[in-house]
Amino acid sequence: MKTRIISGFLILLIVFTLPVFAESLISVKTDSNSYKEGETIVVSGKVSTIITGTPVTIQIFSQGNLVDIAQITVAEDGSYSHTVIAEGPLWSKAGEYTVKTTFGKENIAETQFNFSPKTDTPVATKTFEVDAGNQGTFDVQYSIEGGIVKNMLIDKDIFALIVVIESTDNGSISLEIPREALDAKKQDKTDDTFIIIIDGIEAPYQETITDSNTRVITINFEQGDSDIEIIGTTIIPEFGTIAVMILVIGMITTIVVTKNKFQIHI
Repeated sequence: MKTRIISGFLILLIVFTLPVFAESLISVKTDSNSYKEGETIVVSGKVSTIITGTPVTIQIFSQGNLVDIAQITVAEDGSYSHTVIAEGPLWSKAGEYTVKTTFGKENIAETQFNFSPKTDTPVATKTFEVDAGNQGTFDVQYSIEGGIVKNMLIDKDIFALIVVIESTDNGSISLEIPREALDAKKQDKTDDTFIIIIDGIEAPYQETITDSNTRVITINFEQGDSDIEIIGTTIIPEFGTIAVMILVIGMITTIVVTKNKFQIHI
């Protein structure tokens, strides 16, 4: 009987004790999943139980190498926050960085982010010749960081220029779009915003240059992204309408010539 009581007590003790050890007392996150050199990283989190006089130790590693360390005092509500500027001699490698936070001896939490250092090599501007079918072609000048452009094509059904990329890292692409090929206009003929879709998800963009002939936009993308759709309200004219006009003119000319020939023979 005693053996059964002791066994039952031990089972209850294990059941109610396991969650305490399994649950971490600290959490951690960053305000973004990727950063470029010079940007501000905000590391924050919360401890579930405050230990008086015990700070949170924050360490940032790149491929196992320590690039930043700090000790942060926990607020009364258990929260903590730390700001880091991603620059300096230790911030030299691109790739995944790990944030490790320690609270006390065994309470540890980790998170990761991607980092891209600046490069001294200027980004070259290239030109892509877009096939517009029977309309011929038009040129789009572009520059890209973090990937390469595989193709550009138009989708007349949705008034879109589709840019197919191979993204090897987080990056951005700048495109100089000819207004005669693709544009976004309101009903009063003033400029409207483009709709940008990256792999089915709407994304923001920045417009840097606008003139009467072109619009230059910059779009940020993430590693693994492939299809960028730039949707406007007007696109290069359908060839069908022009073909019909040419056909009609040709028919009229043929009729006139035939009529003249007929009159000559009479």
